[in-house]
Amino acid sequence: MTKGRMEAFSDGVFAVIITIMVLEMKAPNGTSLSALQPVLPDFLTYILSFVYVGIYWNNHHHLMQAAQHVSGGILWANLHLLFWLSLTPFVTAWMGQNNFAPWPVALYGMVMLFAGTAYFILTRSLIAYHGKESTLAASIGDDRKGKMSLVAYVVAIPLAFVHPWFACACYAGVAIMWLIPDPRIEKALHS
Repeated sequence: MTKGRMEAFSDGVFAVIITIMVLEMKAPNGTSLSALQPVLPDFLTYILSFVYVGIYWNNHHHLMQAAQHVSGGILWANLHLLFWLSLTPFVTAWMGQNNFAPWPVALYGMVMLFAGTAYFILTRSLIAYHGKESTLAASIGDDRKGKMSLVAYVVAIPLAFVHPWFACACYAGVAIMWLIPDPRIEKALHS
């Protein structure tokens, strides 16, 4: 199967996720700068989640550029990823509206853990379909950054019940680690 419909559908879902997140943010009551204080947690959580969705979109785009075709299993693996990412607006709103309370922070991490796991499954499905000698397999390699991200989430989730801000720092650290797009796929495609 060609990959075009999967890419188009995924891009639409990414756009809807970002749209829902911004619509969840409510304007403050009042006209002074101090009126922004109560919505600051919502805004900070939105920024973190926007960066995460952007990272997934960017890496998904690169992944699809290296893929030649998709199978039914890959379509399901992609839907698995999109399912977890579609929960991002919910956990973003819950965490922001509750000032980074332990349960919302932990659930945010769980959604990120499952999204990261789903992305890992998607990459492995694509590699299995295209072969271990494919450009895709060579460009992804052992995916050390992906594995490190999953470990950070596993550490951060229980940490949310002790120090929610430390858990949030772990989430931000993972996002920072992924902000620069992975150049391996681009290098492999250009060579």
